Amino acid sequence: MTDSGANPGKVDPDKFVTVGKFLEPANAQMAKGMLESAGIECFLQGENANSLLALAFRARLLVHKRDEEAARQLLGPASDELTEEEQRALEAGDDTF
Repeated sequence: MTDSGANPGKVDPDKFVTVGKFLEPANAQMAKGMLESAGIECFLQGENANSLLALAFRARLLVHKRDEEAARQLLGPASDELTEEEQRALEAGDDTF
């Protein structure tokens, strides 16, 4: 892991951000495939969790921080199945690792 203090202008390659949340695992998989076909490394977190308790969990699509802007442009506004409150939390940085 890199020390962000040593290179303040560089993005930490180990930092991931959430670029989408999905109720339906199939929608999450399609979004993941779109990003991968564009050469953006990504992964899903929790895509099978909502099979345990429907609508209680959302699959999260994560990308490297350096790819966040490109991923959001590719996915567009339909990528997030979020409530307004969840969107505010995301924008506040609550889903940054």
